[in-house]
Amino acid sequence: MANDKDPITCHVLDTSVGKPAKGIRVKLEGGHAPLKTFESLTDDDGRVKAWLPYSSIHSSGDVPTYTLEDVLSEVDQNSTWTLRFDTGSYFGEENTFFPEVLVTFTVLKGQHYHVPLLLSPYSYSTYRGS
Repeated sequence: MANDKDPITCHVLDTSVGKPAKGIRVKLEGGHAPLKTFESLTDDDGRVKAWLPYSSIHSSGDVPTYTLEDVLSEVDQNSTWTLRFDTGSYFGEENTFFPEVLVTFTVLKGQHYHVPLLLSPYSYSTYRGS
């Protein structure tokens, strides 16, 4: 990797307290079928800069070893990706209207995507960052 960030990154800000949302579990899924899934946790600054291949406790066999760059390099033009934010665990299931936030977007080959999420227990907003 040329820098310390994957081609798709995200940033979560908790607008109810005016601070980064630390420790939110985030899954990223996309590519061509079969879709590939990655996961990470937001850091102290509410950011995900790198992804690990997701391996379910119910899956058998080898642990996946592909990277996000590997998957994106196999895509010819554009692909659809989904970020899945586990907001229920962050706020507590009984304390939020949105236990999960899904953001689906199109990725064009060779570009970097930064997806900020502004979050509170009863609302959220997102946009394409830089």
